[in-house]
Amino acid sequence: MLQNLLLNSLEQGMVYGIMALGVYITFKILKFSDLTVDGSFPLGAAIAAALIVGGYHPFFATLAALLVGALAGCITGILNTKAGISDLLSGILTMTSLYSINLRIMGRPNTPLLNQPTIYSVIDTFVKGIWPAFPSKHVYLIFFIIFVLLIKFIVDAFLKTQMGFALRATGDNPQMIRSQGVNTDLAKIIGLVISNSLVALSGALVAQYLGFADAGMGVGTIVAGLASVIIGDTLLGGRTVFISTLGVLFGSFLYRFSISLVLSFRLAQASDLKLFTAIVVVIALTAPQIKQALKLRIKGCDSYGNS
Repeated sequence: MLQNLLLNSLEQGMVYGIMALGVYITFKILKFSDLTVDGSFPLGAAIAAALIVGGYHPFFATLAALLVGALAGCITGILNTKAGISDLLSGILTMTSLYSINLRIMGRPNTPLLNQPTIYSVIDTFVKGIWPAFPSKHVYLIFFIIFVLLIKFIVDAFLKTQMGFALRATGDNPQMIRSQGVNTDLAKIIGLVISNSLVALSGALVAQYLGFADAGMGVGTIVAGLASVIIGDTLLGGRTVFISTLGVLFGSFLYRFSISLVLSFRLAQASDLKLFTAIVVVIALTAPQIKQALKLRIKGCDSYGNS
């Protein structure tokens, strides 16, 4: 039972980890509170599901979801940088608009993908043609790990480029980097484009993994993404980009594993998941302060004892 729980949590942690990497770019790199995520995640799912049901190849549908997610991020960036709307409100406006757009794309609140070809079935068929005895469940897991690590290394490489350094500097000290001649507005837009394209890509993969797309599947996505980022940052720290992004993926796995653990032991009902997510985020946020307070308390007791 525990082995199946770990494998399922690893699968979910990897596929949702792409979304968490997108949240990492806005939350940790740009210091931008982007709520577009709750809309771009189901947007990717809706685009992929609608195109697959319409007869398009799953790979094309997944790529289209990524591109449309980038457009959603671009709109949020333009609202913030050109229209002068705050980061929080610009994300809320885009997210709210996307709910109606997602319904328009699918034509209904839910689009099932049963008996439809998906990116996983295509890969499974390809692998079975080479190695017929290879288990399908291991095909999915290996694909998730390889694909997510590829995305991680691409993000790492980008953040080490000149534009990547501009993004990081825009989040850390926009006044300083602006004085160096860097267009911080453009940097914000590029960061939001990359972030929401990853989130929409994750939504497309999750829809094909679950077998359906739903207009409401993005509710709480930003909180889940933040939980993954904060857990990873708390446990592994953020000394380098490589460690930070690795921590995001590790945090995504731990978050999904904790949810699976709670549900499997019936410690909570499925309807309690949002509350559980909020509690996990609160614990992750307060853990560093509690740890520091305990260190100071122990140090103070030692000093008192020695005196």
